[in-house]
Amino acid sequence: MADEESTEYHTLLCDDPSHEVVLVDCGTRETEVMLAVRKVTGQRLWHSRALARRAPVTLLGGLPASRARSAVAVLEGAGARAEWRHEPAPGEGTAPSP
Repeated sequence: MADEESTEYHTLLCDDPSHEVVLVDCGTRETEVMLAVRKVTGQRLWHSRALARRAPVTLLGGLPASRARSAVAVLEGAGARAEWRHEPAPGEGTAPSP
């Protein structure tokens, strides 16, 4: 063996990264979508209506993938267009401060 050092790198697998649920479009069934937003977020009906009308809007964040997928399924079942995506890591996608 030579006197050279050997370096090993290991990739650590950790918990599922957090996801967010985004309401992309309310669709034509606004009342049903408002009720679905209420069911998913737990907000009052007035606030759920405001969120539905403000689409595209992020409804939830910090969720595991399974919960994000089920929230999207509820919204799509009501006629909305929704998607779940990886939540950006802190500092990701933002410009550095001067």
